[in-house]
Amino acid sequence: MNITDNTILITGGGSGIGLEIAKALSTTNKIIIAGRNKEKLDAAAKGLENVFTIQADITNEQDVNRLIEEIKVNFGGLNILINNAGHAYAYTISDTSDTYSKAVAEFETNYFAPIRLTEKLLPLLKQQENAAVVNVSSIVAFAPGSHVPTYSDSKAALHSYTKILRHELAKDTSVKVFELMPPLVNTDFSAEIGGRENGIPASEVADSFVNALINDTYEIRVGITEVLYNNFFANSEGAFSMMNA
Repeated sequence: MNITDNTILITGGGSGIGLEIAKALSTTNKIIIAGRNKEKLDAAAKGLENVFTIQADITNEQDVNRLIEEIKVNFGGLNILINNAGHAYAYTISDTSDTYSKAVAEFETNYFAPIRLTEKLLPLLKQQENAAVVNVSSIVAFAPGSHVPTYSDSKAALHSYTKILRHELAKDTSVKVFELMPPLVNTDFSAEIGGRENGIPASEVADSFVNALINDTYEIRVGITEVLYNNFFANSEGAFSMMNA
């Protein structure tokens, strides 16, 4: 895939993996980073070339409609959508009485919001010769983590949706569909579950992602995710034990 002269939208682009992807691609593309916090977005974009910000809550349909209208008016179109925004709770099912509410919040951001945003932006993407949808799932899409149970569920659902979307869009469109599957990453997002101590750098995830785009590697299993993936299909119980050791 051509990774220059694109207009790219990254949700949750104000920090972590989203920001590192923006940095990696900003010198040769127009990058739009979107998120809830305007100050955080502006601080992230400061000093970066070709990076623009739009404040929007992707779980709010009015915000989504405004985001899309701004993209149409101010940028004239879109080549690549990166559904990166995420939400997670670290807890165990046996020690809480509000699993349901946590699951609803996680699915709203991690699953339903990407589906809606993708559906609304597909008409723009289909107009381009070089276009892609990228969904950021997780290593826990394959083997759930007991410390992030319903987050794991939401990422497994996103993985399934991504495979179906890729299959359908390959039939009669030029839109390619990628899935980025990082392991534990050293970001603010994962600090609660040990990301600071045990996570890989977000820049490593971004580098793997850019290389996969260039080579049209549609399932991007970064670092230990590849090991877990291979173990999962050989021995699903072993993969589960590996995740929850």
